[in-house]
Amino acid sequence: METYKGCVKPQGNFLFPSLLFLLALLAIANAETHHHKFVVQETPMTRLCKTHNIITVNGQLPGPTLKVRNGDTLVVKVLNSARYNVTIHWHGIRQMRTPWADGPEYVTQCPIKPGATYTYRFTIENQEGTLWWHAHSRWLRATVYGALIIYPKLGTTYPFPKPKHEIPILLGEWWNRDPISVLRQALFTGAAPNVSDAYTINGQPGDLYPCKGAVRFPVKSGETILLRIINAALNQQLFFSVANHRLTVVEADAAYTKPFTTSTLMLGPAQTTNVLLMADQTPGRYYMAARAYASAQNAPFDNTTTTAILEYKSARKGAPSRPTLPRLPAYNDTATVRAFTAQIKSPSKVDVPTKIDENLFFTIGLGFVNCTPGPRCQGPNNTRFAASMNNISFVLPRKTSLLQAYYQNIPGVFTTDFPAVPPIKFNYTGNVSRGLWQPRFGTKLYKLKFGSRVQIVLQDTAIFTTEDHPIHLHGYHFYVVGQGTGNFNARRDTASFNLIDPPQRNTIDVPVGGWAVIRFVADNPGVWMFHCHIDTHLSWGLAMSFLVENGVGKLQSVEPPPADLPPC
Repeated sequence: METYKGCVKPQGNFLFPSLLFLLALLAIANAETHHHKFVVQETPMTRLCKTHNIITVNGQLPGPTLKVRNGDTLVVKVLNSARYNVTIHWHGIRQMRTPWADGPEYVTQCPIKPGATYTYRFTIENQEGTLWWHAHSRWLRATVYGALIIYPKLGTTYPFPKPKHEIPILLGEWWNRDPISVLRQALFTGAAPNVSDAYTINGQPGDLYPCKGAVRFPVKSGETILLRIINAALNQQLFFSVANHRLTVVEADAAYTKPFTTSTLMLGPAQTTNVLLMADQTPGRYYMAARAYASAQNAPFDNTTTTAILEYKSARKGAPSRPTLPRLPAYNDTATVRAFTAQIKSPSKVDVPTKIDENLFFTIGLGFVNCTPGPRCQGPNNTRFAASMNNISFVLPRKTSLLQAYYQNIPGVFTTDFPAVPPIKFNYTGNVSRGLWQPRFGTKLYKLKFGSRVQIVLQDTAIFTTEDHPIHLHGYHFYVVGQGTGNFNARRDTASFNLIDPPQRNTIDVPVGGWAVIRFVADNPGVWMFHCHIDTHLSWGLAMSFLVENGVGKLQSVEPPPADLPPC
């Protein structure tokens, strides 16, 4: 008899089911329940030479890093001691049958009011890697966010050489004003909001800003370090690089990838990327740096650069005090983005749905609302900005959440007539007729039967400008089977789909002036938001929600709501 991963491999197949059962029991026995308390509160912080109160969790920016293993359960009690309503979303967690813990306000729950509490309870099922958590209530996630790291189960490990150290790298944005006030001004005027004053790495802007001060990461020569990089920025895609060091990508959105080496990453808001960095350069100090990938023409953006310092412990005294700065791509370098994205693939052949039950086509992008010139109509040409999918600008309910309305059969909250295709076909990435600029407003869901195999074509539009949009699907991960430029053409483009080793994501950056096609199986019942993770666009209505019906039996049905679910 031979040994297999520390176990005795039986001869023949008659013991194999028993072995699997024993391994499953062992995994359950090793699973843990982790209890945390999040206090959402106002905390004074100084950045860019100015001090003001920001909303934090436990007084930290970023908030606490949660570390669990695949199969563990998280119980997080959230006490809202701030002056705003709040919810917490566990970004990328599938929340199998527990949509009540997903977090987007008025979608799966009503918000936690000031002074109130709510306890999120969920189990990690067949997931590992780097995810994160953040507020999902207006713009609170500008400062309410943190890392969520899922390690492999005991007895298993990474599918790459184990690194000596691991470092979470959270990229963020900083405003010198209260972000909620910035949002309120934009929603009042109908114009674009003020851009951020700085980007941050682990909460600090770095040395290229006033009142400089960068986070330092000490390393030893010859060590391999795993960088767990999270784009927690509110509104901006970001390039990331480390001076003089190559980065080997091994995971994206908590799904392992075929390893490949690059000098520059691009992460859309909400995306995560794990890379291996070998500390193999001359001992010294090297900047990590991040700055904008800005794909929209003539749209304002924060053009500053945030830095942190990779510092070799063996750097000799008297070495140059100024770290080396990496060369980052130009702000509009779409070619670099395409080349980077094309390399992200699953490690081996995956089970992609091939027979499709629901073939959907969603246009995504910005639009305008005609209005009378004045203080509430200061968008382009005396309009108000809006955003939509298939010309529907999503409106959240206010008296209950969508999930509660569905579960409790409350009428009049939503309809299930979200269009499967654009109401009007047009040249999506060309000159768009003015008659197509204004969307309709509604709370429309699209209903999916449990187990249905879904394909969605996501098509960028040019009503205001073509733009790269990071689209996130709650409760699921999906395969990205194709991407391209221009208008999607099924007869031409389907032939180029990757049905062998496409990447698995929870957030897809739809290319500027182009399209992306995703596929998934609707195996998680509930109401799941599907939206742009640029929060400005979400505020303008670039969202919709899927209603996935229950299947058969308890394991295919939504669990009952918890007793402490916040009331509206």
